[in-house]
Amino acid sequence: MTFPESTTAVVHIDLRTGAAALTTAQAVRDRVAEQLGRAGLPEPDHPLLLVTDTPAGLTGHQLQYELLSNYRAVGDTRILVLLVGSSPGSYAGGEEAYGPDRRLVRPATLRASTIGLVWAGDLRSARTALERPEPDDPASLAVLVDLLSVPDVFVRVLEDLGGLPDSVAAPGVQLLEQDLPPEVRDRAWRDALSRFAGEDGGGASPVALPPAARLPEPLGALVSGREGRPHGHRQPNGPADLAHRTCAESLDRVDDDLVALRALPGLLSPARREALESDLDQARGYLDEFRALVERALQGSGSGAAAEAAARLGALGLRVPPAESAGERVGEGLRELARTLLDEGLALRSVAQHFTALAGRVEPVPGTALLHRLDDHSEEAVHRGSATEYAAPPRTPAAPLVLAGAAGALGGLWQGALLPLALVVPVVFVAVAVWGARRLRTGRRTARWTVGPRVAAVAGAVAGAAAAYATAPPAWLGVTGLLAGLGLTAEAVRRLWRGVATSWAAGRGTTALRTALDGLDALLAELVREHWAAEERLYCADAARSVAGMLRATAAAADAQAVPEPAPPAGAGASGPYGDEDWLSAPSALEDPGAETAHDGADDGDWAAAYTWESDPSGDRDDPYAAPAPDPVPDNPFATPAPKAASADAAPWEETATRTPRWLDREIGEGGPDLVATLAGDLRATVMVAMKPYWGAVERGQAGALAVRRTEERVRDVLSGARHHLWHNGVLAPPRHPAEHRARTSAAGLLGTDSLRVAELMGRDTDGQAVVQLSSPEQGSLLSRDPEAARWIRFAPRTLQGEVETAWHKSGSPPPDGALWTSSGRYAGLIRLTPLRMGVVDTVLPRQSRGGSTRPDHPDDTDHTDGARGTYSSAGTETGGDEGW
Repeated sequence: MTFPESTTAVVHIDLRTGAAALTTAQAVRDRVAEQLGRAGLPEPDHPLLLVTDTPAGLTGHQLQYELLSNYRAVGDTRILVLLVGSSPGSYAGGEEAYGPDRRLVRPATLRASTIGLVWAGDLRSARTALERPEPDDPASLAVLVDLLSVPDVFVRVLEDLGGLPDSVAAPGVQLLEQDLPPEVRDRAWRDALSRFAGEDGGGASPVALPPAARLPEPLGALVSGREGRPHGHRQPNGPADLAHRTCAESLDRVDDDLVALRALPGLLSPARREALESDLDQARGYLDEFRALVERALQGSGSGAAAEAAARLGALGLRVPPAESAGERVGEGLRELARTLLDEGLALRSVAQHFTALAGRVEPVPGTALLHRLDDHSEEAVHRGSATEYAAPPRTPAAPLVLAGAAGALGGLWQGALLPLALVVPVVFVAVAVWGARRLRTGRRTARWTVGPRVAAVAGAVAGAAAAYATAPPAWLGVTGLLAGLGLTAEAVRRLWRGVATSWAAGRGTTALRTALDGLDALLAELVREHWAAEERLYCADAARSVAGMLRATAAAADAQAVPEPAPPAGAGASGPYGDEDWLSAPSALEDPGAETAHDGADDGDWAAAYTWESDPSGDRDDPYAAPAPDPVPDNPFATPAPKAASADAAPWEETATRTPRWLDREIGEGGPDLVATLAGDLRATVMVAMKPYWGAVERGQAGALAVRRTEERVRDVLSGARHHLWHNGVLAPPRHPAEHRARTSAAGLLGTDSLRVAELMGRDTDGQAVVQLSSPEQGSLLSRDPEAARWIRFAPRTLQGEVETAWHKSGSPPPDGALWTSSGRYAGLIRLTPLRMGVVDTVLPRQSRGGSTRPDHPDDTDHTDGARGTYSSAGTETGGDEGW
């Protein structure tokens, strides 16, 4: 028997209390659809049906089994029947009445290869010999049903049953459950939601996007194309290029005139200054023309389609590069960016800020929005940016000061009657200052000449005269010093004139005009860059803002999920997604005498109560799957419920009976260091799956309000599903949509426990002490005595596979063959399927009444009296003798 690799949820049907409602094929289909629909799952191709019944119900529920075995599906319908309790105690056609457990009567309908029976005559949940729990103890049965509801375990058990005689076996189990207390798990869930959503900073703190090279290719091309394209924005010999070239050439002539003016002949002759001023006025005119062209370009590109704006720019001699394929696959790039940022551990609101920043970086700016920057390059701004026309250099260079002082000292080596010659060098400096200031005179004002060299010359002359008075040098030394001083004076004057002329020219606007020309050209280049791929970038910006809004809405949904639910009033029944989760301690429907009559067709799903509330994320309605319990359900599913009140003649052991079977050990952790981070990572992967249709809408350009609203609904559903998964399967089991590239952490990191006990339990020898046989003493005589006939199943959550195998390797224990690593569930342990002895299983055919029929659509044509021996006939070859009894 082969099975598909992909499995779905196991649908549980309890025929002990719900058989009366399943009398038609449509009723069965509705029951299956009800459970799958509440789990958010479609109709499976290969349904998995777990049926709970009693041995007497095999014949009493003939009609229901025919309907279940004939369930229509694309593939095979696989049914695992869990029988609880003893057989009726007699068999058809016999005179001798046997005691309970002597024979299992099975209808021929259940002989299919896709149907298997597991007969647990007594759940053997007593931990001491004084305890007397019922054979179908509800707490133990709930654990067994939950274990067989794990799809991997279901398929493996059914596959092993197919290799046993009659596909019937009695189970033996030993389980270890590792999980967290409900309050710890709920607190970790809320913390993970808060970390996943992030804090709402109001957008006050800006975020920095990764460099364009690290962005996904479509987004990186748009960002780098806007910010780093070359300056080839002017068409050669076009209007803009001619205007810019004319102004630049005029400024080049101004620079040449300035070089000529800074030479010493410029100090002596006014012609060079006049030439500079003439060329400077001409450059201002050309700059005004270029500024007017830039203004027309900015005004003409602020409206209309991108193609029309590009045509207007082309008429002005500007060249907008083609977009090529820069705008392709924008939706894929946004999805990849979101995945990258979420994988880095960023919260949703932080990722939303990154998308908002991305929209600002790629969104095109219209030309009219750049008009205000023309004021920075206007004529008034040129004058404001320039130094005053008559300003001296802000600080006199050190070289002219040193030269002036040295010239004064050399020219001052005089004494006596020749002492007035010491003033020759200072007088020259004063005369040059007066002459240079008048040469650079404009209107009624003259340029200010720096006084530092004059002061240095006077100070040097005084120092030279003092030295001559002290040393009395010869006259020829004074003449030599004066000549050398005049040479130094000429060099100092040349340096001073060059600096003053440069400062004066800057004050006249030579530097400011060049800066204005470059600024206007840069403004044109920015205008061209803003029009490059304008439509693609505008689409990308709108889509990025839509994604940011979607992420913020998702964060708000996560915050809503993180709000603790109000505690129910004292004495009130539990409600909401967690109210009915105490299925481990909830009593069985068998304890309610009126359960059969009050059955409404939905109580057989109590074991999977967590599936029911996904359709109601608010959790403020009563759960329809709430088990019929006479006592309030405790909040903690791991708590041992209080024993029932004992009667006056009750034995002492009845007051101390426990609800936890002895074949189940619970290891409760307090949470590991990686718990919250792992849950937050699971939420990221799950939400990315929920947003998958939204990315398709983004790629199609349809990411509007409808797509956002639908995505919000899907996100709320997957968050509710993640909450259900955590509460029902624990934290060890990966979610339905795990992150494929991220390995799940260890049990120590999640639960605060280790996997050593799991490794020891799975590695136990297959002896009688390894498991607890779920059979009554009477049923034990019906089991096969061949130890090699039993089938063993060793299983544990797949999350622990690496740790368990490592523990086996360290201990030197050989890994067992055929270990089953389950994708869900909280349990690990051993299952032993022991076949029954030959002849124990009696397969019978229904005896039809006169004119009767056993077709499912004619239920009244067959007598289904429970235990009526005359109703059934033995199925010939399927029955055996009683040898060895």
